[in-house]
Amino acid sequence: MSFYSQQNQGNERCPSLIGFDGLKRIKERVCIQVNKVYDACLQQEVLENVRVNLTHVKGSGFEPPLTLVSCRSTSVTGKLVGTVIQRLEDRPNFARVRTKVEIPIEVVFEDARRKQGVGRAVITIPKDVIMFVPDESVIPFQLESVVNAICVSGMFIPGDAFRFDLDVCITIILKIIAKVELLIPAFGFCEIPPCEEFAANVCDEFFRLPLFPPQLEDMPLDPRPSPRPRLLGQEDEVEE
Repeated sequence: MSFYSQQNQGNERCPSLIGFDGLKRIKERVCIQVNKVYDACLQQEVLENVRVNLTHVKGSGFEPPLTLVSCRSTSVTGKLVGTVIQRLEDRPNFARVRTKVEIPIEVVFEDARRKQGVGRAVITIPKDVIMFVPDESVIPFQLESVVNAICVSGMFIPGDAFRFDLDVCITIILKIIAKVELLIPAFGFCEIPPCEEFAANVCDEFFRLPLFPPQLEDMPLDPRPSPRPRLLGQEDEVEE
């Protein structure tokens, strides 16, 4: 099983939705250490004709022209370069956040003989946004990014290097976070159910059969009236 297996439904020691009555089962106030998100913002955009130079190319002897097969990001964490946080005098607790987000991608291509190769590249996206930034404290805050990129099309640029112009769908989430001790209500420790092994379950129907044949007394009663017994040679009555 898992937390959400059918066999585990109704287990109060596993994650699930709760109503008002469920709040009565809170047992304690717990101090946990987490990355608290003080502010976050999402930006999604389509970038056209992004020039990338592939490195760490696997394979050799490729015959041009090359054709793009696919490309997508290889990590959900972006690298932030040259970050500058400048507080705004006219907006207390807010700041102008400037940074460059580097997204690592993997590009799959084929040559003229349909020989496949793989290379890596980095897409750099400049960001200039306004975010809530808490005051300085003993535990410092930091800027992090969650990223995703996938190519919708691309064109090989002839030359000595492995160069492509890509049209890319980009998602970037910037977050101001700090590691804090947070006090939360708790229901106690989780109960970890055993894993549910995958199986074809071909015997389930057989295992659901009763162990012994049912008796006549165990059969459900038929609510319909029983037909009159018919004597041998007796004809059916015909209504006039």
